[in-house]
Amino acid sequence: MCSPEEEALLQLEEVFLATLDRINGQVLQPLLEAEPSDPQGKECRRLLLQLQSSCQQLWEATEKSLHSLRERLRHPDAVGLESVQLLCGADHVLRVHVEYIESYTSCVVVQAFQKAAKWRSEYWRAQRKALRQLLWGMGSERATGPALVQALRQPLTHHVQQYVLLLLSLGDTIGDRHPARELVVRTASLFGSLQSFLRQALDQAEATQALWRTLSSRPRDALRTPARRLLQDSQDIPVTVAPLRAERVLLFDDVLVLLQGHSVHTFDLKLVWVDPEQDGCALHLLTPEEELFFSSENPQDQAIWRWKITQAVCQALRGKKDFPVLGAGPEPSETPTCRSVAYTFLAEGRLCQATYEGEWCRGRPHGKGTLKWPDGRNHVGSFCQGLEHGFGICLVPQASEDKFDCYKCHWREGSMCGYGICEHGTDQVYKGHFRDGLRHGFGVLESAPQLPGPCKYTGHWERGQRSGYGVQEDRDRGERYIGMWQANQRHGPGVMVTQAGVCYQGNFQADKMVGPGVLLSEDDSLYEGTFTRDLVLLGKGKVTFPNGFTLEGSFGSGAGSGLHTQGLLDTAAPPPDPSSTCKRQLGLGAFPVESRWQGVYGPFRDFVRAGCPGHLQEALLGFHVQSSRELRRSQEYLCCERTPPDDSVGRMEDILEELLRHREPAALQSYLTKALSSSLHPLGMLLRTLMQTFQATYAGIGANKHLQGLAQEEVKQHARELWAAYRGLLQVALQRKGQALEEEEEDTETRDLRMHGLVLPLILPSFYSELFTLYLLLHEREDSLYSQGLANLSLFPDTKLLEFLDVQKHLWPLKDLTLTTNQRHSLVKDKCFLSATECLQKIITTVDPREKLEVLERTYGEIEATVSRVLGREHKLPMDDLLPLLIYVVSRARIQHLGAEIHLIRDMMDPIHTGGLYDFLLTALESCYEHLQRHDMHRHDMHRLPSRRDSREPW
Repeated sequence: MCSPEEEALLQLEEVFLATLDRINGQVLQPLLEAEPSDPQGKECRRLLLQLQSSCQQLWEATEKSLHSLRERLRHPDAVGLESVQLLCGADHVLRVHVEYIESYTSCVVVQAFQKAAKWRSEYWRAQRKALRQLLWGMGSERATGPALVQALRQPLTHHVQQYVLLLLSLGDTIGDRHPARELVVRTASLFGSLQSFLRQALDQAEATQALWRTLSSRPRDALRTPARRLLQDSQDIPVTVAPLRAERVLLFDDVLVLLQGHSVHTFDLKLVWVDPEQDGCALHLLTPEEELFFSSENPQDQAIWRWKITQAVCQALRGKKDFPVLGAGPEPSETPTCRSVAYTFLAEGRLCQATYEGEWCRGRPHGKGTLKWPDGRNHVGSFCQGLEHGFGICLVPQASEDKFDCYKCHWREGSMCGYGICEHGTDQVYKGHFRDGLRHGFGVLESAPQLPGPCKYTGHWERGQRSGYGVQEDRDRGERYIGMWQANQRHGPGVMVTQAGVCYQGNFQADKMVGPGVLLSEDDSLYEGTFTRDLVLLGKGKVTFPNGFTLEGSFGSGAGSGLHTQGLLDTAAPPPDPSSTCKRQLGLGAFPVESRWQGVYGPFRDFVRAGCPGHLQEALLGFHVQSSRELRRSQEYLCCERTPPDDSVGRMEDILEELLRHREPAALQSYLTKALSSSLHPLGMLLRTLMQTFQATYAGIGANKHLQGLAQEEVKQHARELWAAYRGLLQVALQRKGQALEEEEEDTETRDLRMHGLVLPLILPSFYSELFTLYLLLHEREDSLYSQGLANLSLFPDTKLLEFLDVQKHLWPLKDLTLTTNQRHSLVKDKCFLSATECLQKIITTVDPREKLEVLERTYGEIEATVSRVLGREHKLPMDDLLPLLIYVVSRARIQHLGAEIHLIRDMMDPIHTGGLYDFLLTALESCYEHLQRHDMHRHDMHRLPSRRDSREPW
């Protein structure tokens, strides 16, 4: 059986549904039949259309509620109370009521009913009687506009009030154990809140409407919008504001307004912070460009302003009006500190007219965001207290259309600081470090090949200029300069290498070589003397020719072309050793190896001394980014794919933890191999930078034999520095665990042993291509004689060659020579000592000097094993027997560039092997190499070789 409250609800819904029909038919529809032409009339019509749409939705929700109540009354046993739409769909019913209230109050604020009533004044005079029925008996003396306002307001307020009363009564009637008890109580609470919300919304709308009448046209036109509501007026609760000294303060639900004469200062509430640390005498507000101090003679008035501003800011940040009422529920103690909002700066300064969109903190851009200027400049990245700080990408437009300078860099307090990549609209690219917005530290500047005067500089910078040690290549002139710089000019000791093979070494001043110097020509002629600023021989000097002749005197340029000299030509000097003539090295002593690349190692040492802070890791060591061609073409593609900050491989904490787990010698080599090969590990990043410097110095034009000494000592120095870098990281890792590094491991001898035995073999493959090329060029003449010797000895069959090399016959492995039909021992080739030959050939399959020496040791073992098998007993070869056998194996192995291989092994081998077995075997291999170059081996008697005619006879 249904309760009287349910029947009353049914009657209430029937009456309200009929009222909504009359409102739509007799008020809204007639108002909308007119078509105003003025802008204000069009705005009012838009609001009335919105109100009609809200009224229709409210009618539909009421109709569904009425239908469910009728079903309940017809079948009370079959249809439960909880199926009534007003209860089960309370949230939806509530929402359409709120939307209707907001639409209605917007019309009230701009006096839409009063303005629309004028459109059809004759119609309204004829509808007085019907309108009075809507007004529930009100007199006819009220004007049409206010009557329309009341016609929509009174039925709604009465309806919501009756909802609350009937739902509360229904909750008391059905009892605590009724299944729909909680549902009824919740619905009553919701509509109780709606009643409060309606009352507040109507009050705010009326206060806002009244406010617009008190303002002059200029501020009213600037501020009035249908959705804006007045929350507080300083004329009601006085307050003074400094430093602007506003005449009137208006707090709306979206902005704070200060009126000062004809000036209107507007502050978006989303960008207003209430400082919780203000003193008791003033309310401190923070905005992007102003700091405001509110004060009042009455502390209670100031507290009201503080409370209302705080509530309004919180509501604005939520993006919707508070429900049930402004400030209801848990009151926030302060406004949220961090926000994400867009704002355009207006005050003069570097941010004038710039729009920032992103995260804020206490009135300043703070966090991730985008800053855009009207002229096309953009900055996307991290900000701290209003300044660019952290990684960011900046685009600066150039005069040419679609041309931008693109800066992908780390920033500190508004300036580039740390590692960055800058791609200029001129197609120049700089990759390196910055300080205070200028290139500073190690960096590489390269221009596109298609540009006039293409060049590439790799080296140190100071305050935006080339200074310190650096390498520059001029591709048009085919020159590479290696040496010292100052203020963007070559200054100090330097070496110039040309594509034609000519090399200069001397002192440079103001970009020109002056004073005494050295010139090495491609044919190994040597000039020692003075030069002009254009590298022309001038003054006293001495020329040493490859044949040993010397010319000493004065040099100069005459009226015509060519070189003029007056001096003494000495032809009596004995001819020099050709190998020593071509092996003159440049740069040794001029640039101490310890000071060459301090721009790379210095910042890394500082990073380690600082304790390896993770947030500085990328700023120091660099990042990997995608190709930025799209980035430079358009402002719309501001992006940068970098190593994810949460990548466990690259996080500094994980790197140091893993380092501690692999300290033992058994695990250390494996760990260093992995670290040096990883672009995410500091050691791997460091190695890649050093590879870049090495290639910039010694590849291409720099592949000159006179630079081999520089390159060799540089690779060794890199190994020392990388070991020191590892030790520095280990020390930081131990300090974080409260431990200390063992002092005994820090001595020079141990460090050098580690460098040669552990680090050098691991990094040598990274430099091997350029380094081995220099060895090839340096020993080209020796290798040419060696190759000629190999070619001559390759004509010998095995037995003939063994005889020629004076190998004792009882050591010949003739049983290894398998003969075919009509074949003799004297015709078989490449069969004797085959295992040793194949073993020695593996020396070119590795770059590690130790592994090459191990190949040589195994080759020696294979030779002895073969001899022992021939003799049928264990046999140790003396040097007199080993050397000819080793010459035989070397000649059959036919290893190209053996001289370059031998010298590289000798220079890079671990000093611990000096005087040991490896040293002995390498010395033996050197002797074989020298034997194969000798002229007497090339002038062998060809008639000693078997001819076709006697080839069948036994040898």
